[in-house]
Amino acid sequence: SGERAVAESGCKSIILRTSWLYSEFGNNFVKTMQSLMQTRSEVRVVADQIGTPTYAGDLAAAITYIIESEQLSKCGIYHYTNEGICSWYDFACEIARLSGHTACKVTPCTTEEYPTKAHRPRYSVLDKSKFVTTFGLTIPDWRMSLEGVFKR
Repeated sequence: SGERAVAESGCKSIILRTSWLYSEFGNNFVKTMQSLMQTRSEVRVVADQIGTPTYAGDLAAAITYIIESEQLSKCGIYHYTNEGICSWYDFACEIARLSGHTACKVTPCTTEEYPTKAHRPRYSVLDKSKFVTTFGLTIPDWRMSLEGVFKR
C-alpha cells in the first residue's frame, strides 16, 4: 500500500488515516443519499456497520493547522475522523432530517441484505486520541459538521 511504501522509505512523514469521508462536492454518501431521497419513497441503509463520518472540510482544516503551526516534525501515523459514532443507517436518518427529505422512509437493513463488492468491517471507529494529544486540536462531532454542510 501507499502508506507502507511511505513508512518503509525512511522519509519523515505524517500519515493521516480517515474514514467515511464526505463533503458538499463530488461523489459521497451524503450526496448519494440526498439524490435517492429526492427520487424515492424509501431507501434501505445498512444498520450493522458502525463508524464515524468525516467532513472533508474538517480534515482539511486539521491538515492546514499542522502545516501552519509548523508541527510537521511530529512524524507518525494518526487517525482523524469527526467525533462520535453511528451506523450508516443513523447517518442516513440525520441526512434525511437535515435535508428536509422526511417523506422518504429510511429503512434499516443488515450487511447480508445489502451485498456489495467491497467487504466492509462491522466496526471501523478509529481512535483519535494520539492525534488530539499530539496536535492539541479539538475535533468536532460528526453531527455538528453535517449540520454545517446543510447550513452552507
